[in-house]
Amino acid sequence: MQNTFIQPEAILVLGGSTKSLEREKFTAQFAKKHPSIPIWISGGSPKAPTKKVFSKQGVDLRRLHLDYDAVDTVTNFTTLVDELEARKIRKVYLVTSDYHMRRASVVGEIVLGSRGIDFKAVSIPSDVPPEPIQKSVRDGVRSILWLTTGYTGAKGEQLKQ
Repeated sequence: MQNTFIQPEAILVLGGSTKSLEREKFTAQFAKKHPSIPIWISGGSPKAPTKKVFSKQGVDLRRLHLDYDAVDTVTNFTTLVDELEARKIRKVYLVTSDYHMRRASVVGEIVLGSRGIDFKAVSIPSDVPPEPIQKSVRDGVRSILWLTTGYTGAKGEQLKQ
């Protein structure tokens, strides 16, 4: 689903390493170019260092929505998609590392797409090779499972009765 005429109305960042703040630093710079849209960070670094990164770049912290419910790529999407839909967000900038973007795009097409939300991929350059295609296939299947059952297959998750 590629609605090219709709401008992204939010930034959705998939948290990465909690040590480097790489994705948060990139997003703080990116957010300065898009000063009027909210920023959701799913997973990622702890609140204090994350807020410091955005504050240092002059980004209004009221734009930040920090979510720590996700445990993996699939749940990065499933924990936030209903909130994005409730806020009538139809398109987001999807921010993650370049090596992770294929898998994130597969999951995003399924989970965000199920709610009519489109995305524009924004890859953070790295020296890391792309993830194996098997991870994209696995998480694509998990996303379809979530659509049909509400269960993501995440570690420790209980199947809903």
